Amino acid sequence: MALTKAQIEQKTKELREFIAEHKDVQGPLMPIMQKAQDLFGYLSFETQTLIADSLGIPVSEVYGVATFYAQFSLQPKGDYVISVCTGTACYVNGAQAILEEVEKQLGISAGETTPDGKFSIQDTRCLGCCGLAPVMVISGDVYGRLVPADVKGILEKYK
Repeated sequence: MALTKAQIEQKTKELREFIAEHKDVQGPLMPIMQKAQDLFGYLSFETQTLIADSLGIPVSEVYGVATFYAQFSLQPKGDYVISVCTGTACYVNGAQAILEEVEKQLGISAGETTPDGKFSIQDTRCLGCCGLAPVMVISGDVYGRLVPADVKGILEKYK
């Protein structure tokens, strides 16, 4: 769901206040970026520029941190984030087929968001549920011991 102009302005104001409170403490960049991600759901170029300008650092430094750490996203996420584990236990138990079925059902690839903004897919290295391999998590709901035929029914619950 896209934010309204008023919501963007309110969140930007909140971010500016957070930056003002934290810019003089040691190592402010990560907490500020985390706050921005929490507020907006991702770090747009405009948000990265605001952070950089406020801290007096190059945008490239903010971008470098954003692209190094997996917790940050440069693109908006869908209402439902689907994480398909492709770690070793899941992979050897058929995770690639699960990921491919999710992509087929939604018409997008891992790392993308559906045009309606409802779903995002992310290929995740480990979800810590190895005993349930292969596993996918949709916005906190865990689905394990999956086969490709399970995917369509699971996704229907969220449509």
